[in-house]
Amino acid sequence: MAVPILEVMDLHAAYGRIEVLRGVDLRVPRGAVVALLGPNGAGKSTLLKVISGQMEATSGDIHLAGVHVSNAKPDELARLGLTTVPEGRSVFPNLTVEENLLLMSYAGVSADQVFDTSYSYFPRLAERRYQLAGTLSGGEQQMLAMARALTSDPALLLLDELSMGLAPLIVEELYETVAQIARTGVSILVVEQFAQTALRVSDYAAVMTGGKVVATGEPSEIDKIMADVILGGAA
Repeated sequence: MAVPILEVMDLHAAYGRIEVLRGVDLRVPRGAVVALLGPNGAGKSTLLKVISGQMEATSGDIHLAGVHVSNAKPDELARLGLTTVPEGRSVFPNLTVEENLLLMSYAGVSADQVFDTSYSYFPRLAERRYQLAGTLSGGEQQMLAMARALTSDPALLLLDELSMGLAPLIVEELYETVAQIARTGVSILVVEQFAQTALRVSDYAAVMTGGKVVATGEPSEIDKIMADVILGGAA
Protein backbone atom coordinates (compact mmCIF):
# COMPACT_ATOMS: atom_id res chain seq x y z
CA MET A 1 0.00 0.00 0.00
CA ALA A 2 1.36 3.44 -0.97
CA VAL A 3 2.46 5.72 1.83
CA PRO A 4 -0.24 8.42 2.27
CA ILE A 5 0.72 12.07 1.89
CA LEU A 6 -0.73 12.65 5.38
CA GLU A 7 -1.37 10.27 8.24
CA VAL A 8 -2.65 11.38 11.65
CA MET A 9 -2.66 8.80 14.44
CA ASP A 10 -4.31 9.05 17.88
CA LEU A 11 -3.85 12.83 17.92
CA HIS A 12 -4.77 14.79 21.04
CA ALA A 13 -4.69 18.57 21.55
CA ALA A 14 -6.06 20.97 24.13
CA TYR A 15 -6.66 24.63 24.90
CA GLY A 16 -5.46 24.78 28.49
CA ARG A 17 -7.31 22.06 30.35
CA ILE A 18 -9.98 21.68 27.69
CA GLU A 19 -9.19 18.77 25.39
CA VAL A 20 -10.39 19.51 21.87
CA LEU A 21 -8.88 16.64 19.87
CA ARG A 22 -9.52 13.29 21.50
CA GLY A 23 -7.63 10.66 19.54
CA VAL A 24 -8.01 11.69 15.89
CA ASP A 25 -7.09 9.19 13.16
CA LEU A 26 -7.07 10.44 9.56
CA ARG A 27 -5.38 9.52 6.25
CA VAL A 28 -5.06 11.54 3.05
CA PRO A 29 -3.91 9.35 0.13
CA ARG A 30 -1.51 10.86 -2.41
CA GLY A 31 -3.29 12.79 -5.12
CA ALA A 32 -6.68 12.61 -3.37
CA VAL A 33 -9.17 15.24 -2.21
CA VAL A 34 -10.44 14.46 1.29
CA ALA A 35 -13.34 16.44 2.76
CA LEU A 36 -13.33 16.80 6.54
CA LEU A 37 -16.89 17.52 7.61
CA GLY A 38 -18.76 18.13 10.82
CA PRO A 39 -20.65 20.70 12.88
CA ASN A 40 -19.23 23.79 14.56
CA GLY A 41 -17.08 22.88 17.55
CA ALA A 42 -16.20 19.42 16.23
CA GLY A 43 -12.47 20.18 16.23
CA LYS A 44 -11.93 20.47 12.46
CA SER A 45 -10.09 23.79 12.43
CA THR A 46 -8.07 22.81 15.51
CA LEU A 47 -6.95 19.68 13.68
CA LEU A 48 -5.75 21.78 10.75
CA LYS A 49 -3.87 24.09 13.12
CA VAL A 50 -2.06 21.12 14.66
CA ILE A 51 -1.27 19.54 11.29
CA SER A 52 0.08 22.85 9.95
CA GLY A 53 2.28 23.54 13.00
CA GLN A 54 0.27 26.48 14.33
CA MET A 55 -0.64 24.59 17.50
CA GLU A 56 1.14 21.84 19.42
CA ALA A 57 -0.37 18.42 19.98
CA THR A 58 -0.40 17.00 23.49
CA SER A 59 0.13 13.48 22.14
CA GLY A 60 -0.16 11.40 18.98
CA ASP A 61 1.69 11.27 15.68
CA ILE A 62 1.60 13.08 12.35
CA HIS A 63 3.42 11.76 9.27
CA LEU A 64 3.82 13.84 6.09
CA ALA A 65 4.81 11.67 3.11
CA GLY A 66 6.11 9.11 5.59
CA VAL A 67 8.18 11.64 7.57
CA HIS A 68 7.38 12.08 11.27
CA VAL A 69 6.46 15.78 11.69
CA SER A 70 4.61 15.96 15.02
CA ASN A 71 5.02 19.50 16.44
CA ALA A 72 7.19 20.61 13.50
CA LYS A 73 7.28 24.36 12.85
CA PRO A 74 5.24 25.87 9.98
CA ASP A 75 8.37 26.81 7.99
CA GLU A 76 9.69 23.24 8.28
CA LEU A 77 6.36 21.87 7.05
CA ALA A 78 6.32 24.36 4.17
CA ARG A 79 9.69 23.07 3.00
CA LEU A 80 8.18 19.56 3.00
CA GLY A 81 5.34 20.77 0.75
CA LEU A 82 2.49 21.56 3.15
CA THR A 83 0.57 24.78 2.48
CA THR A 84 -2.49 26.15 4.30
CA VAL A 85 -5.26 28.52 3.28
CA PRO A 86 -6.65 29.47 6.71
CA GLU A 87 -10.19 30.39 7.62
CA GLY A 88 -10.74 34.10 7.07
CA ARG A 89 -8.59 34.43 3.92
CA SER A 90 -5.74 36.50 5.48
CA VAL A 91 -4.83 38.78 2.58
CA PHE A 92 -3.00 42.08 3.07
CA PRO A 93 -5.84 44.60 2.57
CA ASN A 94 -3.67 47.67 1.95
CA LEU A 95 -1.63 46.00 -0.80
CA THR A 96 -2.81 45.47 -4.36
CA VAL A 97 -3.56 42.02 -5.71
CA GLU A 98 -0.24 42.04 -7.55
CA GLU A 99 1.68 43.16 -4.44
CA ASN A 100 0.06 40.39 -2.40
CA LEU A 101 1.22 37.88 -5.00
CA LEU A 102 4.69 39.38 -5.29
CA LEU A 103 5.32 38.60 -1.63
CA MET A 104 5.47 34.94 -2.66
CA SER A 105 8.48 35.64 -4.88
CA TYR A 106 10.55 36.16 -1.72
CA ALA A 107 10.24 32.40 -1.16
CA GLY A 108 12.39 31.84 -4.24
CA VAL A 109 9.72 31.62 -6.93
CA SER A 110 10.10 34.04 -9.84
CA ALA A 111 7.55 36.83 -10.13
CA ASP A 112 6.58 35.64 -13.62
CA GLN A 113 5.90 32.15 -12.31
CA VAL A 114 3.84 33.56 -9.43
CA PHE A 115 1.68 35.58 -11.80
CA ASP A 116 1.36 32.78 -14.39
CA THR A 117 0.18 30.29 -11.75
CA SER A 118 -2.21 32.73 -10.08
CA TYR A 119 -3.83 34.14 -13.19
CA SER A 120 -4.18 30.77 -14.92
CA TYR A 121 -6.27 29.45 -12.02
CA PHE A 122 -8.02 32.75 -11.30
CA PRO A 123 -8.36 34.98 -14.41
CA ARG A 124 -10.47 37.42 -12.39
CA LEU A 125 -7.41 38.30 -10.32
CA ALA A 126 -5.62 39.45 -13.48
CA GLU A 127 -8.49 41.89 -14.07
CA ARG A 128 -8.10 43.15 -10.48
CA ARG A 129 -4.29 43.14 -10.32
CA TYR A 130 -3.95 46.85 -9.44
CA GLN A 131 -6.89 46.90 -7.01
CA LEU A 132 -6.34 46.98 -3.24
CA ALA A 133 -7.03 43.53 -1.81
CA GLY A 134 -9.21 45.03 0.92
CA THR A 135 -11.66 46.32 -1.70
CA LEU A 136 -12.15 42.91 -3.35
CA SER A 137 -15.29 40.89 -2.79
CA GLY A 138 -15.13 38.03 -0.30
CA GLY A 139 -14.93 35.51 -3.11
CA GLU A 140 -12.11 37.38 -4.82
CA GLN A 141 -10.18 37.59 -1.55
CA GLN A 142 -10.54 33.82 -1.19
CA MET A 143 -9.22 33.42 -4.74
CA LEU A 144 -6.23 35.59 -3.84
CA ALA A 145 -5.51 33.55 -0.71
CA MET A 146 -5.68 30.33 -2.72
CA ALA A 147 -3.52 31.78 -5.50
CA ARG A 148 -0.79 32.72 -3.03
CA ALA A 149 -0.84 29.21 -1.60
CA LEU A 150 -0.57 27.58 -5.03
CA THR A 151 2.52 29.57 -6.02
CA SER A 152 4.54 27.54 -3.49
CA ASP A 153 3.86 24.37 -5.55
CA PRO A 154 2.40 22.41 -2.61
CA ALA A 155 2.31 18.64 -2.29
CA LEU A 156 -0.50 18.91 0.29
CA LEU A 157 -2.94 21.81 0.42
CA LEU A 158 -5.05 22.41 3.55
CA LEU A 159 -8.19 24.49 2.95
CA ASP A 160 -10.18 25.71 5.96
CA GLU A 161 -13.84 26.67 5.39
CA LEU A 162 -13.64 27.95 1.79
CA SER A 163 -17.35 28.68 1.75
CA MET A 164 -17.55 30.86 4.85
CA GLY A 165 -19.58 34.00 4.19
CA LEU A 166 -19.71 33.47 0.42
CA ALA A 167 -22.62 33.23 -2.01
CA PRO A 168 -23.42 29.72 -3.31
CA LEU A 169 -22.39 30.52 -6.89
CA ILE A 170 -18.97 31.72 -5.73
CA VAL A 171 -18.56 28.60 -3.58
CA GLU A 172 -19.34 26.42 -6.62
CA GLU A 173 -16.72 28.31 -8.63
CA LEU A 174 -14.08 27.91 -5.92
CA TYR A 175 -14.72 24.18 -5.64
CA GLU A 176 -14.43 23.80 -9.41
CA THR A 177 -10.95 25.26 -8.99
CA VAL A 178 -10.25 22.81 -6.14
CA ALA A 179 -11.07 19.96 -8.55
CA GLN A 180 -8.82 21.56 -11.20
CA ILE A 181 -5.95 21.79 -8.68
CA ALA A 182 -6.43 18.16 -7.70
CA ARG A 183 -6.11 17.06 -11.32
CA THR A 184 -2.54 18.39 -11.32
CA GLY A 185 -1.62 15.87 -8.60
CA VAL A 186 -1.85 18.09 -5.51
CA SER A 187 -3.32 16.30 -2.48
CA ILE A 188 -6.01 18.34 -0.72
CA LEU A 189 -7.61 18.22 2.72
CA VAL A 190 -10.58 20.56 2.81
CA VAL A 191 -12.45 21.39 6.01
CA GLU A 192 -16.11 22.27 5.50
CA GLN A 193 -19.18 22.75 7.62
CA PHE A 194 -21.45 22.62 4.57
CA ALA A 195 -20.98 19.20 3.05
CA GLN A 196 -22.64 18.93 -0.33
CA THR A 197 -20.33 21.02 -2.50
CA ALA A 198 -17.18 19.60 -0.91
CA LEU A 199 -18.42 16.03 -1.35
CA ARG A 200 -18.96 16.58 -5.08
CA VAL A 201 -15.24 17.17 -5.67
CA SER A 202 -13.85 14.75 -3.06
CA ASP A 203 -12.46 11.25 -3.44
CA TYR A 204 -12.97 10.45 0.25
CA ALA A 205 -14.60 12.10 3.25
CA ALA A 206 -14.37 11.98 7.02
CA VAL A 207 -16.76 13.29 9.66
CA MET A 208 -15.70 14.75 13.00
CA THR A 209 -17.82 15.24 16.10
CA GLY A 210 -16.68 15.71 19.68
CA GLY A 211 -13.00 15.91 18.76
CA LYS A 212 -12.89 12.55 16.97
CA VAL A 213 -13.27 11.22 13.44
CA VAL A 214 -16.40 9.11 13.72
CA ALA A 215 -16.90 8.05 10.10
CA THR A 216 -14.80 7.76 6.93
CA GLY A 217 -15.58 6.55 3.44
CA GLU A 218 -16.37 7.52 -0.11
CA PRO A 219 -18.55 10.62 -0.60
CA SER A 220 -21.68 8.61 -1.40
CA GLU A 221 -21.33 6.62 1.82
CA ILE A 222 -20.71 9.69 3.96
CA ASP A 223 -23.56 11.59 2.35
CA LYS A 224 -25.99 8.82 3.36
CA ILE A 225 -24.92 8.67 7.01
CA MET A 226 -23.93 12.27 7.66
CA ALA A 227 -27.15 13.39 9.33
CA ASP A 228 -27.09 10.38 11.65
CA VAL A 229 -23.45 10.97 12.54
CA ILE A 230 -23.94 14.63 13.39
CA LEU A 231 -27.07 13.85 15.42
CA GLY A 232 -25.22 11.11 17.28
CA GLY A 233 -26.91 8.13 15.71
CA ALA A 234 -23.69 6.70 14.25
CA ALA A 235 -21.22 7.96 16.84
